[in-house]
Amino acid sequence: MPTIGEIINFLETKAPLSLQESYDNAGLVCGDRNAPCSGALTSLDLTIEIMNEAIEKKFNLIIVHHPPIFKPLKKLDGNNTTTAMLIKAIQHGIAVYAIHTNLDNVIWGVNGEISERIGLQNVKVLSPLQHTHQKLVVYVPKEHEEKLKSALFDAGGGSIGNYSECSFNSEGIGTFKPLEGANPFIGSLGKRENTAEIKIELIFPIHLKFQILSAMHASHPYETVAYDIMPLANEFNEIGAGAYGDLPYPMEANDFLRFLKDTFHTGVIRHNNGPKRKIKRIAICGGSGKSLINNALQINADSYVTADLGYHDFFIPADNMLLADIGHFESEQYTSDLLARMLNKKFPTFAVLKSARKTNPVNYFL
Repeated sequence: MPTIGEIINFLETKAPLSLQESYDNAGLVCGDRNAPCSGALTSLDLTIEIMNEAIEKKFNLIIVHHPPIFKPLKKLDGNNTTTAMLIKAIQHGIAVYAIHTNLDNVIWGVNGEISERIGLQNVKVLSPLQHTHQKLVVYVPKEHEEKLKSALFDAGGGSIGNYSECSFNSEGIGTFKPLEGANPFIGSLGKRENTAEIKIELIFPIHLKFQILSAMHASHPYETVAYDIMPLANEFNEIGAGAYGDLPYPMEANDFLRFLKDTFHTGVIRHNNGPKRKIKRIAICGGSGKSLINNALQINADSYVTADLGYHDFFIPADNMLLADIGHFESEQYTSDLLARMLNKKFPTFAVLKSARKTNPVNYFL
């Protein structure tokens, strides 16, 4: 039986907390990381019904997409829904974990799930984030090159897109003079040493910095390691908001809207007039995506699928792009499936279930 912390650590390797937006409150909302986990329930939102379902199943972990706390709480008095749920969670020893915009900002997360449901091909991030990676430059004796590189690769360094173990290596002569109190691996006290060394350069995600440096120090022969860490402004196609890709074949606008309605089981789709051409390139953003309308236009999307659009937002594309608002819950509903699938694959002998309760607060009068 894994601990709650072990499950959280796995989720944060997939969607690091460092990728959440500044306004967000992802992470462990309440609960004990060290407690053995009796079972995990996944849901888009936390409601009293979801809490009762966890209690009935005797599960002590609820994993939600939307954090139940967005603004600071001054009291836990049970006088509103949020505090009442948190009190109940604490009383029953249930941990609540939110995985929100950090899951939005990885291509295999919320938008990756939507892309798969629509059947998009050649999927890329719509609005890539910058400053998500750093470069490590480290110097090592030539005979220790492979040992050090293997350790750095195992720690998560050197991955670029669909390639792993990426590095650049160059030879040179390193100089150093051990001083009093040193315990040199090579050379003698008070004497300058000239040693053939390899300079290894590789990139790594910022959230893996501790693991990368720990692996470097553990596998390096020198008492004092010479290394540099450099910030990068590169954009990486795996990290950022939204996504876009192409349908396997073009569709008429009405056929595409009907396809969306059936796929996401939405009561209604709000849309603009859109272009006269057929629909093939699709941009998407689960949840509130009005801020990415212009990004979708820039990549020449035929349609942008999102939620929470305002009246004036529908004017922005004119007749250049079909805007389709399928509803907030509807666009993110499969996040629960995604989380349950990920956890069941990682912990195959452990109980992880998608909640049977529908949490959508919006109803449609037809």
